[in-house]
Amino acid sequence: MASVDVSLKEMMTAAEGALGAAVVDYTSGMALGTLGGGKDLDLTIAAAGNTDVVRAKVRTMEQLGLKSRIEDILITLESQYHLIRPVAGRSGNGLFLYLVLDKARSNLAMARHQLKRVEEQLEV
Repeated sequence: MASVDVSLKEMMTAAEGALGAAVVDYTSGMALGTLGGGKDLDLTIAAAGNTDVVRAKVRTMEQLGLKSRIEDILITLESQYHLIRPVAGRSGNGLFLYLVLDKARSNLAMARHQLKRVEEQLEV
């Protein structure tokens, strides 16, 4: 099992082109930890904003009566991928992993695979 800090480091090093990573509590919108980012990528603001995305999707699925769980949510910008992966399991309930990738330097399929691996090992 991996801590938040270890998970953030794995997210940043496992995915080529990673620009920033966060572990976020979507019940409060607070980031439990961040790594990377910069003046053009404030991960605290991004964590809070993407909390609304996760909440909206969960609420919509409930209204539709969908029993499936969200594997990930992808937001594609001109030069970036924003990947959100809700954490499954008892220890991660209410959390999501957030990874920002440089679109030109990253492999989206590999990043999704690595994020799944990090999620499975996260211990909060």
